Amino acid sequence: MRFSHDKSGLIGPLLWVSSIQYFIVQLVVIAAWTVPHSWANNFISDLGNTECGMYAGLPVCSPLHLLMNISFVTFGITMAIGAPYVQRQFERTKLSRLAFGLMMLSGLGTVLVGLFPENTINALHMTGAVLGLGVGNLSVLLLGIALKDVHPAVRAYTVVSGMFSLVAFALFATEVHFGIGRGGMERLISYPFTLWMITFGFYVTLVRIRARS
Repeated sequence: MRFSHDKSGLIGPLLWVSSIQYFIVQLVVIAAWTVPHSWANNFISDLGNTECGMYAGLPVCSPLHLLMNISFVTFGITMAIGAPYVQRQFERTKLSRLAFGLMMLSGLGTVLVGLFPENTINALHMTGAVLGLGVGNLSVLLLGIALKDVHPAVRAYTVVSGMFSLVAFALFATEVHFGIGRGGMERLISYPFTLWMITFGFYVTLVRIRARS
């Protein structure tokens, strides 16, 4: 890894670490639901649904939908803005530039998910979801291949995380859920990706701090 001498090098990894808010907000929003919430059957996007009623065959009512949609937008912005700052810490190759570029595109897709909840302009919401989940996990896999100067364990974790979630994405797209429900399978796409961002951001932050001490 290579480092700049100013503090801007911490901006990207710390932005990625801040993605932990995505998990926290979901717990808060779920707690406020006025109808039963199912981790197995409800989509994550149900938390941002702006109306109460039936959606995709299930009752949905999320009083804190605005908070969830702000979380989506914030997550996407931190993902997209953080990517070029994190990229500065590594050798630039064609593959790494592609991977970080896809991460930025994934962030923009996640912003779309928050700006256009599932019950509004669904085409834009779905486009955002595909970019956020599919393209995002592809970028993780490519980063695991491209970034050869990270710790071997971190690199292996990156590759496995990307591959795992891409397989889950393919299963979700073909409606194969293995008994964990559509919401459960969707979470196997989204949650490992978010956890990877937090972990990788924390890793880069620690390496920078140690290198400067």
